[in-house]
Amino acid sequence: MTTLENLLDAKIVAILRGVEPSQVPAIATALEAGGIRALEVTLNSPDALGVIQRLADRFGDRLLIGAGTVLDAEDATAAMSAGARFIISPALDIPTIQMTRALGGVSIPGAFTATEILTAYRNGADIVKVFPASVGVGYFRDLRGPLPQIPLMPTGGVNLENIRDFQKAGAVAFGIGSALVDGRQPVTDAYLRQLTATAIQFSSIIHNQ
Repeated sequence: MTTLENLLDAKIVAILRGVEPSQVPAIATALEAGGIRALEVTLNSPDALGVIQRLADRFGDRLLIGAGTVLDAEDATAAMSAGARFIISPALDIPTIQMTRALGGVSIPGAFTATEILTAYRNGADIVKVFPASVGVGYFRDLRGPLPQIPLMPTGGVNLENIRDFQKAGAVAFGIGSALVDGRQPVTDAYLRQLTATAIQFSSIIHNQ
């Protein structure tokens, strides 16, 4: 399958933000054990490019590794050179979409309004990240009404309580940050076990419709 097909099959993108580089492999292993198959390393995390490269080398095709908080085409290029296979942005930047696609990556820009979402899609976005999704599933559902042809991924505010509602509203994937990976928590054995258990809960909800 292509990277895009794998992402749409995986559905959940676990967001790693601010995690210490030495702790990332253990977190990635715990997430994989819980059924997560796509990880986003935000570029505002310590040694983000190095972390992306090490994850890509270590996990190969077992995990899709992408870069998040990508603000421009230069950062997209650097991330993909490090091994990122998809590029996620918090906002709409057309040169970033174009560069990502030119380099063979999956482009997931952030957008909020119908105008931004349509502009992103018309300029080559594979999936559009609806951010922040914390405004609620009602707003997401309203967007899907006139834009059913555009694959949308709610991010920011997605949790165990509402992910099924977003799925019913037509989400094709989900970006999940602190509700899954809390970068502020000490990475103990107990934390890693809980991380795997939480990942299993998320995976079970969306893969068992």
